[in-house]
Amino acid sequence: MEAVLFDIDGTLIRTGGAGVRAFARAADRLHGLPEGTDHMVFHGRTDTSLVREYLRYHGLPETDGEMGRFLETYLGLLGEMLGVHAGETCPGAREFIASCQAMESPPLMGLLTGNVRRGAELKLRAHGLWELFETGGYGDDHEDRDEVAAAAMRRVMERLGRTVRPRDVLVVGDTPRDVRCARSVGARVLAVATGGFGLEQLRACEPDWAVATLGDFSVQSMRDS
Repeated sequence: MEAVLFDIDGTLIRTGGAGVRAFARAADRLHGLPEGTDHMVFHGRTDTSLVREYLRYHGLPETDGEMGRFLETYLGLLGEMLGVHAGETCPGAREFIASCQAMESPPLMGLLTGNVRRGAELKLRAHGLWELFETGGYGDDHEDRDEVAAAAMRRVMERLGRTVRPRDVLVVGDTPRDVRCARSVGARVLAVATGGFGLEQLRACEPDWAVATLGDFSVQSMRDS
């Protein structure tokens, strides 16, 4: 295994809904719409696609400036919320990371997340995890999660300085969208039911592996496949 790319929310950490609340408060602060994001589904989405959906739904300008202003407000509020309550690390996440690091040839550790890079950093720093990841793909790379996966794969190869077979990259995530974006770049995928989807729902998406928690997965499974 050359690299392991992790989703964040529901896979590595749970913020207790801080991101969703920060989006709602940004809508209220900027546009006086305290319930302006109630219609939105956040699981597995990119931050940039969520902002665009919000602006479009309310007939607001979908300009780069307006999107940037919303994201900047959101990130400020997110940082404040995480400072009060960071949430929790998902069961087995730290142990799984440690087991990858202990491999004879440790894989490159990276991220594949819908969070914009600054949001990813805020969330993971609150749990002492940010420094563990060397590269990644983020929600500000593209609104489409599949394109974020492509960006992450390019950065993995740039970081390693060589071409990497897609099947030698493992994507770890907790939603059907994580499975889909992994497949879009030919990576293998480990689905974990610590987010908003149950184990059987994830198995129906046909990942390579599906587990209740990352503590239930052995890296030996990767070596033997």
